[in-house]
Amino acid sequence: MNINSVDTDIEKRIRQKLYEKIQGKEFLQFPIADRQEVLEKIIRDIADSENMLLSGDELQAMTLKFDEDGFDLGPISILMRDPLVTEIMINDFDEIYIEKEGRLLRQKIEFRDSRHIKNIVDKILGPLGLRIDESHPMADARLEDGSRINVVLNPVSINDIVVTIRKFKEDMKNMEQLVKAGSLSYEIGQFLIFCVKKKVNILISGGTGTGKTTLLNILSQFLPESERIITIEETLELRFTHENLVRLEARTANIEGKGEIIIRDLVRNSLRMRPDRLIVGEIRGCEAVDVLQAMNTGHSGSMTTIHANSSGDAITRLETMILLSGYNIDPLTAERIIATSLNIIIHLRKTNDGKRIVDRISEIIYRQKVSGKGDPAICIEDIVAVGPPGSCENDSGALAVFTGYDPTFGDIKNLSI
Repeated sequence: MNINSVDTDIEKRIRQKLYEKIQGKEFLQFPIADRQEVLEKIIRDIADSENMLLSGDELQAMTLKFDEDGFDLGPISILMRDPLVTEIMINDFDEIYIEKEGRLLRQKIEFRDSRHIKNIVDKILGPLGLRIDESHPMADARLEDGSRINVVLNPVSINDIVVTIRKFKEDMKNMEQLVKAGSLSYEIGQFLIFCVKKKVNILISGGTGTGKTTLLNILSQFLPESERIITIEETLELRFTHENLVRLEARTANIEGKGEIIIRDLVRNSLRMRPDRLIVGEIRGCEAVDVLQAMNTGHSGSMTTIHANSSGDAITRLETMILLSGYNIDPLTAERIIATSLNIIIHLRKTNDGKRIVDRISEIIYRQKVSGKGDPAICIEDIVAVGPPGSCENDSGALAVFTGYDPTFGDIKNLSI
C-alpha cells in the first residue's frame, strides 16, 4: 500500500515521536535491513501507544519512507541503488527524470513538496561544509560513492529547487569491458595502451555522458608504477590505483567568500611536486594554458579531458581558453602552444540508442612553415575513425577502424595486437 493512503495527521504524529526516540542513536552504522527492522518496531510501538490503527502494508510503507527520509535520499533512494541508472534529474518535487541505458525516462515517484527536496539536499551538503540558500543559490558537491550532485535554487531557477545527480559508474573497469560493450575494437584498445606507455600527451573530448572519465580511469591502469602521478580535479571522480599517486581537488569559497582554490592554482602548484605525469580531470577555463605548458616542459604522457562535439571543436575550445587566460597571446601563438603540447585527441560520442563509442582518434601535427596569417599552425590527421566509409554514423553498430595513417610518434604497423 502507498504511504499516501495513510492519514497525513497520523503520519506527522508518528514522524515527530519517531525522531524523538531515535535522536542521538547511530542508526547509520547498521545495515539497511537491520535499521528498517528496528524502525518498524519503534513505529509499531508508537502506533499501539497512541491507539493508531495501521495495517501491515501501511506499517511497512511508513517504515520505508521514514528510513529513506531520515537515513537515505528519500524517494530517489531506490534510483541511487539501481546500477542501470546513470543520472537523476529532479526538475520539481513531482517531476523526476532519469537516464537509464542512455535514454531519458520520467519517473512516477514524487517528493512531498519542495521543502522535502531541500531537506534531503541539506543532509547531503551539511557534512561537506556546504550550504545552499538565497545568498548561495548554487552548489556542486561529491557524494561518498563518487557521484556528483548539482543544486540550483530559485530565483536562479524558475522552479523552487532543481537537483541533478550524476552517479559514479563502476560497470566499465577495464579495457576488456570497453571492447565487450562495443565502445572500441580490441586493436584500438591496444593502440591506446601503446600511446600511454609511449608517453603520448592525450586529450579526451566528447559531450556530456560520453564516457570521458571512464576512459581516463581505464587508461590510468597502464601508467608505469615507477612514475609519480598527480591528478587534479574540480571534484574527485578519478579512481586510480597507482602506487605513487597524489590526488588534488579544487575547493569552493567558504560562506564568507574566502578560501577558493581553482584548478589553475593546483596545476601551478603541482609542478613543484615533481610529477612525471599530470592528469587533469577536465579543463574548461584559464588553466588550459598551464596544463598545455606542463605537457610541453618535461611532463610527457599527461592526459586531460574537454567537453566538445568533435576533435576540431576541441581545438577551437582550447584556443579560446588560451586567448582568455589573461596572457597577451595571439591566435597563431595559441595554435602553436596546442600543436606542440598535445599529440592525440580521442573523441567519444553517443549513438542514438545511448551507446558510447570511440568516434575517432586524431594526431595533432604542428605545421612549422606557415605561409601567412590565415594559415593554421595545426593539422589534424585521423588515425582511427568510424567506418568503413559509407556506414551510418548514428548506427549503434558503428565501430571505429584504422584509417591507414601512421602517426609520427610511433610505428603502429608493427604494433603487437
